[in-house]
Amino acid sequence: MWAKPTKAFWDKLPKLYDTEKIPLEDKIVHGHFFMASCDWYIVEGDQETGEMFGWCCLGDPEMAEWGYVSFNELKDLKVRGFLEVDFDRHWTKRKVKDVKEITDRCRFLTP
Repeated sequence: MWAKPTKAFWDKLPKLYDTEKIPLEDKIVHGHFFMASCDWYIVEGDQETGEMFGWCCLGDPEMAEWGYVSFNELKDLKVRGFLEVDFDRHWTKRKVKDVKEITDRCRFLTP
């Protein structure tokens, strides 16, 4: 992994299930990981286990979905020996409904 999540990211990231009563469109996306045409938008996580919850698109927007992803697997992922997942250090946290990449494709959000 080229850029790794900062301590501030992990400190401010809600723990798993802490936001389950918040409507999906109002959850806060705290971080963004990416590689080529793949994106992971993270709303909850556990630094100790590396388990995170968010919206994942693995290149095909029609197949994108909400689910769990392992930080440990993301950081070890390499394609062709050199392409790695990166952490978006310029990401500004915002509500799911304000992330165009998600709202354009997520069927579970109201327009």
